[in-house]
Amino acid sequence: MKAGIQASSRGATPAVLVIGSSNTDLIIKAARIPKPGETVLGGEFVRAAGGKGANQAVAAARAGGVVTFIARIGSDANGEQALAGFAADAVNVKHVLRDTKTPSGVALILVGKNGENCIAVASGANEKLSPADMHKAKSEFRRAGVVLLQLETPLQTVAAAIGLAAAAGARVVLNPAPARALPSKLLKKIFLLTPNESEAELLTGVAVTNAATAAEAAAKLLARGAQNLIITMGARGAFLAGKDLRQMIPGFKVNAVDATGAGDIFNGALVVALAEGRSLLEAARFASAAAAISVTRFGAQPSAPKRKEIQAMLATGKVQPRTKGHCQK
Repeated sequence: MKAGIQASSRGATPAVLVIGSSNTDLIIKAARIPKPGETVLGGEFVRAAGGKGANQAVAAARAGGVVTFIARIGSDANGEQALAGFAADAVNVKHVLRDTKTPSGVALILVGKNGENCIAVASGANEKLSPADMHKAKSEFRRAGVVLLQLETPLQTVAAAIGLAAAAGARVVLNPAPARALPSKLLKKIFLLTPNESEAELLTGVAVTNAATAAEAAAKLLARGAQNLIITMGARGAFLAGKDLRQMIPGFKVNAVDATGAGDIFNGALVVALAEGRSLLEAARFASAAAAISVTRFGAQPSAPKRKEIQAMLATGKVQPRTKGHCQK
């Protein structure tokens, strides 16, 4: 394990720009996920802040980044709660827009006893985030060292943001979730693509089950233009690929209770490490530690660890007891 991963910072605090969705998660924890047409009784209900973009913005802030978030939420109670959560984590919300005609996004999540989940999303205001919104925030792209996006907002908006980031000289990290076909001209502007196994399979046609198949899928995406790739593989770890890099890094062994948002926590922590100037390998280890901690807790944003927790995980390989006030930096 490299000591550099545990450093508190390198130089100035990193500027990270996150663009994407914000949802309210309505979660039921049950003994198992029901089959079609089946009702499972005895679940526990939890309400939590979510949305891939918002999860990643909060994760990045707790991991030590100075974070600006661009999103669109409704002028409703869910939107107000989202803004309060961002404020608690010191996320810059100057460009979180309020939509007066469309409600905030909502996700319905079922979580089984082993941490597996299934999710359905009503996108709401997320679908209204537009290329024009990106151009209005053009100055933020010039300030950012790394720009992080996902695919829970319109693809034309994502493309506009990637174009602005590339023009500003910022490195673009795209988490292609939920997966959809991506044009090669877009991939060529991306510094790092971060699919999970199922997303990598949808993008390449290769079923990712181990390091060998991950390498095969990665080669296809690199050939299409992506500069670097990390395929996240849950407890098995992550496969890294780039010009001179092909490496599987193992995951951390933890007792998982809820995998919801783990990929988002990974991406949020990852971009902070990259903005600090860490290598792809170091950044992936830092992100893996953050994601491992998150699956030991319920919810997406509530599970995101603070920087000192990530550092402790890297140093000991164990999840440390959570302290009070964990929702703040």
